Amino acid sequence: MKKQDVTIAAMYDLQYTEARAIFEGLTYPWEALPKIHDFIAAYGPTLPKDEYTEVKPHVWIHKSATVFESAYLAEYIIIGPETEVRQCAFLRGNIMVGKHCVIGNSCELKNVVIFDNVQVPHYNYVGDSILGYKSHMGAASLTSNVKSDKKLVVVHTEDGDIETGLKKFGAMLSDHVEVGCGSILNPGTVIGRNTNVYPLSSVRGCVDADSIYKSKGEVEIVAKH
Repeated sequence: MKKQDVTIAAMYDLQYTEARAIFEGLTYPWEALPKIHDFIAAYGPTLPKDEYTEVKPHVWIHKSATVFESAYLAEYIIIGPETEVRQCAFLRGNIMVGKHCVIGNSCELKNVVIFDNVQVPHYNYVGDSILGYKSHMGAASLTSNVKSDKKLVVVHTEDGDIETGLKKFGAMLSDHVEVGCGSILNPGTVIGRNTNVYPLSSVRGCVDADSIYKSKGEVEIVAKH
């Protein structure tokens, strides 16, 4: 992937998120990560009260959403229409979830934007990440959001590195990305549209759109949608 391929415009269809305003004036999607808290704090009180309930301070849930009693909700969270948050999910805060999503049992989320129709259904950890429209994380697939050496994350593209200035940066999943079960997305992972990651993969760096990721150095480009 080149720098132009990891831009917001190249990766996401913003009509599928109520958080579209957070991306205004930005070039790369990870630039939105430090803005999630303030966006939710400002946007939450503007949500229509006939559609959303503020179930506790700074937590707004659409009346058509289903949130199981055993789920833990911290602060600065918005859950969209017809989304399901299942048993024992752990939502640690600064979380924007779109409509028709599934946040599964025992999943842990923190500082994320999740577009519409996303499924994070079974034992997943997603932190400091953005998941595009209709992306799906298979069971026990995880985002690793801090490097082992604790250095700032750098995105490596074909035409040069991009300094993010972020210590915490999980993964940017474009629209229609499928992540196989048991996969690890290392800090700074960027995956292009319509890409499928094989189960039990350890993914690092950028993965081209319209491809199948089998292992490092083995990426098959498939016909574009």
